[in-house]
Amino acid sequence: MKHFYLVIFFFVCVAGFGQDNQNKGDIEGFKLYPNPVTNGKVYINTAQNAPKKIFIYDVFGEKVLETMIIGTELSLSNLHTGIYVLRVVEKDKVATRKLIIK
Repeated sequence: MKHFYLVIFFFVCVAGFGQDNQNKGDIEGFKLYPNPVTNGKVYINTAQNAPKKIFIYDVFGEKVLETMIIGTELSLSNLHTGIYVLRVVEKDKVATRKLIIK
């Protein structure tokens, strides 16, 4: 039961983590697929298709990946099976999603 509360607390903290006044909302046209990830790659599409800063956190809130992508493909082959939180920053917009790696 303690783990359940820890996971809930983590998702609440990450949802509000790092947001400041310059972020104006969710990224328009944001699509993340496939989720769950089975082949070590995930694709992130947006309406603007601008360069994106990517942050991935594990269930304990530790940052496990920080990178920048210009296209749509993100390689996740170095991450272990599990549940993560994906945070994408594109210009002044932010999107946060749950990411499952099988």
